[in-house]
Amino acid sequence: MTQTSDNVIWLTQEAYDKLKGELEQLTGPARTEIARKIEAAREEGDLKENAGYHAAKEEQGKQEARVRQLEELLRTAQVGAAPADDGVVEPGMVVTVAFDGDEDDTLVFLMASREYASEDIDTYSPQSPLGQAVNGKKAGDAAEYEMPNGSVAKVKIIEAKPYVAN
Repeated sequence: MTQTSDNVIWLTQEAYDKLKGELEQLTGPARTEIARKIEAAREEGDLKENAGYHAAKEEQGKQEARVRQLEELLRTAQVGAAPADDGVVEPGMVVTVAFDGDEDDTLVFLMASREYASEDIDTYSPQSPLGQAVNGKKAGDAAEYEMPNGSVAKVKIIEAKPYVAN
């Protein structure tokens, strides 16, 4: 997934289809099911002390928030245009970094947001400390970022190439 400057998000067809399927599930069967749960809880009586009703309403709120998020994401998505194979670290690229310049201590990850997380490869968000540190850099460049424990990690970019789904 690549985010461009005009807020268009690039998705592979596979990722787009997965998100569209999730949206269809949430706006179809899942919406019907939550409405059934709310109605069943209402029939139990006093809504002020009805934990089942409140839980169902909370679930409905989370579900509708996800529907809005998916609708916006899919509305702005550009499907199929991969990032350029120019070696620049950016969303949609598989990045190999070496820690503290040690070429034996490497990490390979996909730079993408959580909507594109894959079981095939670790995914780091461009907004993560590591993502921010390496974004825009090329092979051979060095970067530093602050780890959650407050220490500073140094990495060297070994390679950046467009992600190709298996």
